[in-house]
Amino acid sequence: MTSDPVEVLRRLVRHATVSHRDPDQDDVAAFEGQHATLAEAFPLVHEHLERTRVGRHGLLLRWPGSDPAADPVVLMAHQDVVPVADPAAWSHPPFGGDLGPGADGEEAVWGRGTLDDKGPLVAVWAAVEALLEQGHVPARDVWLSSGADEEVAGTDAHEAVAELRRRGVTPWFVVDEGGAVAGGAFPGVAAPLAVIGVGEKGTTRLELVARGAGGHASTPARGGPTARIARAVVRLDRASMPPRLPSPTVELFRRLRPHASAPLRAALRPLLADARLRPVLTRLLLAAGPETAAMARTTVAVTTLSGSPAHNVVAATATAGLDVRVMAGDTVDDAVAHVRRTIRDDDVEVRVVEAGGPSPLSPYDDPAFALLERTTAAIFPEAVPTPYLMMAATDARHFHAICERVYRFTPLRMSKAQRESIHAHDEHLGTAALRAGVAWWTRLLEDLP
Repeated sequence: MTSDPVEVLRRLVRHATVSHRDPDQDDVAAFEGQHATLAEAFPLVHEHLERTRVGRHGLLLRWPGSDPAADPVVLMAHQDVVPVADPAAWSHPPFGGDLGPGADGEEAVWGRGTLDDKGPLVAVWAAVEALLEQGHVPARDVWLSSGADEEVAGTDAHEAVAELRRRGVTPWFVVDEGGAVAGGAFPGVAAPLAVIGVGEKGTTRLELVARGAGGHASTPARGGPTARIARAVVRLDRASMPPRLPSPTVELFRRLRPHASAPLRAALRPLLADARLRPVLTRLLLAAGPETAAMARTTVAVTTLSGSPAHNVVAATATAGLDVRVMAGDTVDDAVAHVRRTIRDDDVEVRVVEAGGPSPLSPYDDPAFALLERTTAAIFPEAVPTPYLMMAATDARHFHAICERVYRFTPLRMSKAQRESIHAHDEHLGTAALRAGVAWWTRLLEDLP
């Protein structure tokens, strides 16, 4: 291979490709510089694959396969990253691409995007480059889709889908970022879980708005906008939506049970055998921590707050932004009704800023999913491959419009600490994990039927 994937990732991290809801705020030079780095690092990809630009910085590339009649596959990884809130909180510069010991003591690349989603981007492109170098031709067309506005729910993925639809492309399956080879994913299970997302929660944005007279801070009145918003936030923090147990989560428990500790294995036996005991299984998820609890219900997170523009002014308007992740089986209307019922204040307006329901569920009992399982077993024999319902949103959700099998899996080993660093500080990816990710994609491409 022309370029070492570790060095390529280090170089990509140094391009601060932060996306914004207003695309005019994007650093065009950062995105174009990243494209130049990709072209230099993966010359065979750029020589042999047909390249189409989507949106301002998105890329769609086609690798022709040996059977043009076979339905192609689409492999996805986005180019953009989220902003860095506090660079001082990082152990290494967030856009430095430094090499250093990771959380497990092994060598790692540090920086924003190493896990989300430049590491996965390098892994899949490096696999394609290596196979091209060997003269490999895939059994069917392979499309690489790499949007540049995923973090702001932009339009690149829409445009990629529209382009594929215009060409009459109906993918056999799509794989985007998502679940990982997750260590420490569930208490009582020592083996890592290779969680493959077969669906994802919907992403909905709500805003709470309270209005009042405002005025000078020296003569405040009780029950003003900020007080009403604060009370609403506290009530939401204390009330959760009813839990649910979708079928992929039940299957996850079935698959992890043989690998669980003896007490957990014994406890799970009756819970899985008798559907009437599923509420107990749900409570087990809720008690295991926020990562697993989010698998069992629609979540409501207060993410932004605003009030007075000045220290000595009583706010005439106060707002709170809510990020709602809608579970399969719930609807946006269900979530809005829960918020209204919980805050119990008709003087607080509940505005729907952006409505997004849960995705359809992709099958996990057919040849496409079986290929992902076999590939995972070959590269990560220590892991338990299992379907699950993904909590975060991805560009993949748009591909349900043209494909029945849309999966979300990042073939990288990630510790709990690493997973918690995504969109936070000290994001880093082990170099051995990156190379294993390249091996996973290589094996998948070689084994395409």
